[in-house]
Amino acid sequence: MTDDTDIDNLTEEAARAELARLADVLAQANAAYHQQDAPEISDAEYDRLKARNAAIEARFPDLKRADSPSEQVGAGPAEGFSKVRHAVRMLSLGNAFADEDVADFDRSIRKYLGLGPDAALRYTAEPKIDGLSLSLRYENGRLVQAATRGDGETGENVTANARTIADIPATLEGAPDLLEVRGEVYMSHSDFAALNDRQRAADNKPFANPRNAAAGSLRQLDAEITRSRPLKFFAYAWGALSEPLAETQIAAIERLAALGFSTNPLTALCDGPEEMIAHYRGIEAQRATLGYDIDGVVYKVDDLGLQGRLGFRSTTPRWAIAHKFPAELAWTRLEAINIQVGRTGALSPVARLQPVTVGGVVVSNATLHNEDYIAGRGASGEVIRDGKDIRVGDWVQVYRAGDVIPKVADVDLGQRPADAVPFAFPDTCPECGSPAVREEGDAVRRCTGGVICPAQAVEQLKHFVSRKAFDIEGLGAKQVEQFHADGWIREPADIFELQAKFGSGLQQLKNREGWGAKSAENLFDAIDEKRTIPLARLVFALGIRHVGEVAARDLALHYGTWEALTAALETARPAALAHRQADEAEEAERARATEEGRRARITETRAAAIEALEVPQPARAAWADLVGADGIGPTLALSLSDALANPEERAAFDRLVAHLTVEAPDAPAADSPVAGKTVVFTGTLEKMTRAEAKARAEALGAKVSGSVSKKTDILVAGPGAGSKAKKAAELEITTLDEDGWLQLIGDA
Repeated sequence: MTDDTDIDNLTEEAARAELARLADVLAQANAAYHQQDAPEISDAEYDRLKARNAAIEARFPDLKRADSPSEQVGAGPAEGFSKVRHAVRMLSLGNAFADEDVADFDRSIRKYLGLGPDAALRYTAEPKIDGLSLSLRYENGRLVQAATRGDGETGENVTANARTIADIPATLEGAPDLLEVRGEVYMSHSDFAALNDRQRAADNKPFANPRNAAAGSLRQLDAEITRSRPLKFFAYAWGALSEPLAETQIAAIERLAALGFSTNPLTALCDGPEEMIAHYRGIEAQRATLGYDIDGVVYKVDDLGLQGRLGFRSTTPRWAIAHKFPAELAWTRLEAINIQVGRTGALSPVARLQPVTVGGVVVSNATLHNEDYIAGRGASGEVIRDGKDIRVGDWVQVYRAGDVIPKVADVDLGQRPADAVPFAFPDTCPECGSPAVREEGDAVRRCTGGVICPAQAVEQLKHFVSRKAFDIEGLGAKQVEQFHADGWIREPADIFELQAKFGSGLQQLKNREGWGAKSAENLFDAIDEKRTIPLARLVFALGIRHVGEVAARDLALHYGTWEALTAALETARPAALAHRQADEAEEAERARATEEGRRARITETRAAAIEALEVPQPARAAWADLVGADGIGPTLALSLSDALANPEERAAFDRLVAHLTVEAPDAPAADSPVAGKTVVFTGTLEKMTRAEAKARAEALGAKVSGSVSKKTDILVAGPGAGSKAKKAAELEITTLDEDGWLQLIGDA
């Protein structure tokens, strides 16, 4: 039957046949739409067929099929979740934990924008939902894709599952042609309790908290399971847009509500920090009665034009911050203190606790930071916890704030066992027995074993395969530990030799628990995929002390290639050694110098120490270029230099790079007049702050340096320019005033 025959005239046999036909047609339509992104019928036709199916089922309820289309929403992913690259990165937020942090946030915004303390500046304030971030992409008013945040750049495709959430509209009227709506998937307290009751009744493990339940429900491979879970969604932001939603944050949220999204009714507009904090207090007072989990309040600059000017740091927007609620606290027994050795050799004490629930999470481990913290001293030697030390057997207060690692905050001396003794922090590595030394000015004691320390080797390998480094699918921390224990991998280069070392490698892996022929093949394929790697990821993956993700990117942008970076470090090595010796001379002088004339004597000592070593000019120039690179200072530069000068480490790096094709950073936009040029700003800028000028120059593909050299292409000099302007003139470097700079970049 293919027409709209009057349902009232259908016989039971004809109805059964029609329901079978509709189930088949609608199942194919779902697969084409959700899995293949190739719709076979129009939305109107799909809706007509589904309505007809529901009407026949209402007329003949006993004929309803087990695979009835009325019980299905969308279709599950074909095989697991595919990856989605976000058109606009989904960033995390910086945190504020005290009222003063909020005032500092406001001051930093004003300073960046060049606004005085009395200038009007409004913010929105909204509850920070404790759920799972989700991005919804609508094209021509139709939901075409839903993705989790993932690492901010790439998330999981959960489109079929998102379609099962009632708060997420399938279609929008009056929306921009392209609209990415972002928000939080969450579960209410009452729904969470009911879900756990069903879990227990079915002899299934209950969920730890509503957030875990929401995240686990959204990530089900079977969309039917997601549909059965009581998920909700609050919209609060957006990503890619074909046209602006509004001119302000508050108006944009109101626009999202008008389009059919649930937005939080506690969102408010505030004039400055006092109103922001007052609203925070009001939300905090309602927290226990809201019916869903929140862990703070998010403040955002309301004017979207100002948001655009403020831009982003590497992982957070400058125009927003999360004001977290006070940490959750609980008391429990400290059963042991263990020492863990990290990838840089740092000895980190970990408290092993009698398990206790803190803020809805069962905590059995907590950080103790370092040996001073255990002894009751702060980073500067000041007394903390009234000088109370921490001992095994103590009754301790555990502190946890949001996603912050739990820590031991206080000790109840009234419950200290009589036989408790002060903790003796080890001066040898518990993993390899090498001396563990604490350098002057360092709060951390470090193992000196280097490559012979198995703990450092394993942690380095874990870092190497981590998500922001090489991110090799199927090779995580657990597999690294297993392969290292078996002697299969001792350094990163071994990963790329696994398949050649063991032939196909299948038999060895097939004999291991959790491995089979297919998983072994997948691992080798994943390793091969990473033989081509961006320079920034390679530098970060090496695990060099002080070189984080942002510094790795800065180095990649500055030098462009691995060969250029290593050559520069080799050339600069004599200067690096001179600066290290100067540091030692400076430290010695600090110990001798009296307060009177202290600074001058120290400065003279450093300069004299460097001059006395007669560093070659090429080394001086290479060092100046290195420390003058954006984001690179002397401490980081020395760490880089030491790593590349260490024969064992350098040999390991070379063995690794021999297996790789290292990609240079993406070329800047070809239409930018300053792309690839090195720019230095000096003096006072009157139409923008220095920070804003730097951010805009970098956005146009320029490199911003802090010092003038032969590599400088443009000096932007405002009033008060001094030695940099003089040096630029000597080197015949193009010098522009602020108006000339704005005219050059097309923004006069």
